[in-house]
Amino acid sequence: MKNPAIALTQISKVYANGTVAVQDLDLVIPESQFVSLVGASGCGKSTVLRLIAGLEASSSGSVEWGVPQPARKLAFVFQDAALMPWANVRENVHLPLKLAGVSSQDSQALVQQALALVGLEGVGHIYPRELSGGMKMRVSIARALVTQPNILLMDEPFGSLDEITRSKLNSDLLNLWEQNRWTVVFVTHSIYEAVYLSNRVLVMGANSGRIVADITIDAAYPRNEEFRTSTVYNEYCRQVSRCLATAI
Repeated sequence: MKNPAIALTQISKVYANGTVAVQDLDLVIPESQFVSLVGASGCGKSTVLRLIAGLEASSSGSVEWGVPQPARKLAFVFQDAALMPWANVRENVHLPLKLAGVSSQDSQALVQQALALVGLEGVGHIYPRELSGGMKMRVSIARALVTQPNILLMDEPFGSLDEITRSKLNSDLLNLWEQNRWTVVFVTHSIYEAVYLSNRVLVMGANSGRIVADITIDAAYPRNEEFRTSTVYNEYCRQVSRCLATAI
């Protein structure tokens, strides 16, 4: 097994009103692994992601990193693309570099590279109102990739898209991951998406804040439409579905 990129030890999150979002969670994610979290709404998936990102503080436990700062570069993609409507695509993607104080000369090349990665080389001048939902999400992903991260956290980024667009973006994301081998933690409600993308699918119990199943998807990459229609794929989907059905 590769070195751990992220290690969560006995992590719990209890809110002021007494709600237990995450309870005594232990999780080790090796470098370059693509891990998906699935489970019912309210089971703690997004909370785990925010705890990893440092957007929320845990009530107890620890998050440890295999790569120390400043070599550790973390990026977060939210469900809502959250683009600045008054700024064009290039300006939206440039934002993290601007906040980090990267020079204009270096920023220009990095923005162009990020747009190329998501297939948007020719739309830098366009404004969000002119983009489809899928293109907005591509811009959001480009904005995350512009800092050249090695850890990518994604919170249901394709949940609001139609199935055709979602399927296309799944394949594009997987191609990018194969080229760059980021460590990815991906939250989704879709069993089919999780199995298609992941090395591991972690099933969280309903309203328990715990991982109740850790399923290795032992299928080779690259994955394509042939994999989506294979017996192996369908059996993994059934296995995850059975775990979700019995998760408590």
